[in-house]
Amino acid sequence: MAGGTAGKLCLVRGGGIRDGQSAGGETMSFSATTKEELARVTEHSPSGELAELAALVRMDGTLQISSHREYALNVTTENAAVARKVYRLAKNVLGGRVDIVVRRKLRLRKNNSYLVKVYPRDVGDLQRLGLLDEDGLIQPGIGKGLVRRRGDQKAYLRGAFLAGGSINNPEGTYHLEIITNDLGHAQALCGLINKFQLGAKVSARKNWHVVYIKESEHIVGFLALVGAHHALLDFENVRVFKDMRNQVNRLVNCETANLSKTVDAAVRQVDNIRLVADTVGLASLPEALRQAAQARLEYPDASLKELGEMLRPPVGKSGVNHRLRKIDELAESIRLKGHPGKNEAGRNRQGRG
Repeated sequence: MAGGTAGKLCLVRGGGIRDGQSAGGETMSFSATTKEELARVTEHSPSGELAELAALVRMDGTLQISSHREYALNVTTENAAVARKVYRLAKNVLGGRVDIVVRRKLRLRKNNSYLVKVYPRDVGDLQRLGLLDEDGLIQPGIGKGLVRRRGDQKAYLRGAFLAGGSINNPEGTYHLEIITNDLGHAQALCGLINKFQLGAKVSARKNWHVVYIKESEHIVGFLALVGAHHALLDFENVRVFKDMRNQVNRLVNCETANLSKTVDAAVRQVDNIRLVADTVGLASLPEALRQAAQARLEYPDASLKELGEMLRPPVGKSGVNHRLRKIDELAESIRLKGHPGKNEAGRNRQGRG
């Protein structure tokens, strides 16, 4: 870090996630409502507040150094609730001066942006936040002292998601991600998430590194971890409904396929029975086969179970199926022999006479 000259050192930026109002300006996205909820979560532990603030600053902040070695942390967000949280945490943790500047965007109905300016009292504050090491250099990754406790780990992940995270509406594909432009920080975030066995992975997207979770159960686990309990319930309700709808669709498709097979089989059986009747005659069949053939001709739409109940004595589905298959085999052998039907044979005899 250069000393004595004015400069602005960019920390790990979260990527400018926009997830406020919809294009119509009326409803908020699932991601935005999740962040609204997380922004209202109160961290009661001082170390947890420090961890959450550290993540917010690391993800969405820049460090400005004046020529007089005066420091300022600038945190920019388009989410008013996140801006308020940064302000409150900075006041609680650092206790110094904090300002908020609102930048209004009138064109294209874009969201306002909020600049939270935090003025650390000294280098010690920056080191507490895990931004600078003991030599005054930018510290990569996540400061170990920030996430020793389990509660602090959760707080850090909440801050990281608030700054650079998004989550898909569960009506669509399941996807939760946190983006950063620092591979080292992305890997550290991924490792921290996976301490809770949540299946996080890292991928590259242009100049960004994306920490993402795909499995719905793991997304639910992450929401519970960071304290988004209302979002978790909404997510679960949609997920259960989708699972039920998919199960019903599978059952309907299965029933439709089975019905189609049943109809095709019945049509084939009727055709074969008529062929046998027109050639060798049904009277030539054994009693069991003749009963099954007559029942199928009389009730072409009946199921095997229903046909079996019509026979005397009643027969099970497998028994009816066995008899009809015997008739199918007989019809096939008749076709192979090229045997004429009874009507055709009668016409041939009349012609010869």
